[in-house]
Amino acid sequence: MKYVITLLIILHVGMAPVTAAAGGEVPVGGTLQNLPMQGLTGSSAFVSQYRGKPLIINVWASYCGPCLAEMGSLERLWQRYGDQFNIIGISIDDFRERADQFLGKADTTFPHYIDRNLQLENMLGANTIPVTVLVDEESRVLKKVHGAQEWDSAEIVEIIGETYGINLQP
Repeated sequence: MKYVITLLIILHVGMAPVTAAAGGEVPVGGTLQNLPMQGLTGSSAFVSQYRGKPLIINVWASYCGPCLAEMGSLERLWQRYGDQFNIIGISIDDFRERADQFLGKADTTFPHYIDRNLQLENMLGANTIPVTVLVDEESRVLKKVHGAQEWDSAEIVEIIGETYGINLQP
């Protein structure tokens, strides 16, 4: 009987949802923690406020040239498909003024937040930037893409559609 109980405990623990330890990176398949996000372009929010719809999270910094280079394609993606998923940007800048200057150049309309305490950066695994994280409607990480992309290209739009299981018309 003792062995049966031990086996049940092992099986139960093994089936628990994958989440990061406090302050650690959430792996693909894991669920994001409900951390607060300080608003840059609007109000502050919690990660959970984006539940219920797929979410694309782009992590950037003002000193990152490739981050600025991909902002236009993220904006076009948002303009075209924003009814099917949300897009947010997360700045890892230490100074809000620098992030604000970057956003003046980026000219985007999707929400941006700033992460001066590194909680979001660590949770999303942004050890290099830009990094973009595709999250499902239950806050589960489906895919992480490191490096700048042309987010509105036919190839990337197809990958996004396949990842979320939705048909994105070209």
